[in-house]
Amino acid sequence: MAEASGLISPELIAAAEAAADLAGGIIRPLFRSALLVEAKGDASPVTEADRAAERALRAYLSERFPSHGIMGEEYGTERGDADYLWVLDPIDGTRAFLTGRPLFGTLIGLLHKGQPVLGLIDQPVTRERWIGLAGQPTRFVSPMGGTAACRPCASLATAELSCTSPDIFDAAGTARFERVRQAARRVTWGGDCYAYGLIALGLVDAVVEGTLKPWDWAALVPVIEGAGGRMTDWQGRTLTLESKGEVIAVGDAALLPEIVSLLG
Repeated sequence: MAEASGLISPELIAAAEAAADLAGGIIRPLFRSALLVEAKGDASPVTEADRAAERALRAYLSERFPSHGIMGEEYGTERGDADYLWVLDPIDGTRAFLTGRPLFGTLIGLLHKGQPVLGLIDQPVTRERWIGLAGQPTRFVSPMGGTAACRPCASLATAELSCTSPDIFDAAGTARFERVRQAARRVTWGGDCYAYGLIALGLVDAVVEGTLKPWDWAALVPVIEGAGGRMTDWQGRTLTLESKGEVIAVGDAALLPEIVSLLG
């Protein structure tokens, strides 16, 4: 990953944090609200929270940086050929949000010529925030304290593996993932972007997932790699906008060859 020096100004970092604050102010009031409880499984309140937050993010970032592009889950891509492209997912982890579990997050990523250079994971309920910049240590902000740093774990036999859901894989992907799961010490389901934040805190060792879109992973790469980990596709290659969405994240790069081999 390229160094962030010269690519990421203090203004860009401040804007990403302000954007996360803006989204949190929209999302937080609905979490475990009467409206959400009364929905009884209907995702419409979550969808509206997603859309309202993305509209606010897009408006804010477009006003601050009119030459930048924006890609978001809800409203597509504008100025996609711009050197700087903001990649947004207001609520990553809709099922967690819908069921009142604080394991979702707002993802704000920034690509420069297709390469992730800034990433932010924000959990608006617990007020935890991870800020990653290419080539710099990840910063973790939490009322509970803590420091971003991946832990050593060179073997899957001792690794804590995480995956959002077994349902994200097709039949072939399930068989491939199962080889990794059987080799791991333990697997924990659920977590979405929050599981990647836990890698950066040294609490989880690996995440293996499929069918991710750019807004699902773009913000995660600088966070994971700035904490000492690695993120690649299932072949161990750098993630790009053309990647299939098969993602590996590890806290210790020594795990990567073993996982790639098992997925092969």
